[in-house]
Amino acid sequence: MVYMGLLAGILTGISFIPQSIKTIKTRDTTSISLFTYILFTCGVSLWIVYGFFAKDIAVFVTNLVTILPCSLILIIKIRESIK
Repeated sequence: MVYMGLLAGILTGISFIPQSIKTIKTRDTTSISLFTYILFTCGVSLWIVYGFFAKDIAVFVTNLVTILPCSLILIIKIRESIK
């Protein structure tokens, strides 16, 4: 069951990679909601903390996979919003 959770979470996490690549290349964030990405990134961060303390490897690892591309999108969105 842990393997299914890991696979599901990793697939969910890597689904953000194409958007991250597109955002990095184009710097176009006009159609991305800043509020949504702030909430989502905070939520993923809390899941990482939860997974660590609960010793739930599937929750911990899969959210680590998710945090990087989502954080990149959020950082670019914030930078482009300031310009």
